[in-house]
Amino acid sequence: MHTVYVIVGGLMLLGLFVLFARALSDPRQTRRRCLLLAFVPVWLACATWNLWVGVSRAGYGLGEELPVCVVVFAVPAALALWLAHRAGKEHA
Repeated sequence: MHTVYVIVGGLMLLGLFVLFARALSDPRQTRRRCLLLAFVPVWLACATWNLWVGVSRAGYGLGEELPVCVVVFAVPAALALWLAHRAGKEHA
């Protein structure tokens, strides 16, 4: 259940990035695309931190926690990349 909560948290963080991207976007959508792409390394840091907590404090092994980290990272990051791709196509 914790994995679902972390993914939902990532989607909520992405929602904040989307709101900022829409508020700060220029007519050619370059800022919107850059802000959406900036989400990916921020979310990677969050997912890595979650991995570290799972291994160091919760007692899970790296082999158990690493696949979970990949899923936790991949879902919001894939959506962010898709949104950035769409933002780039709007004015192509």
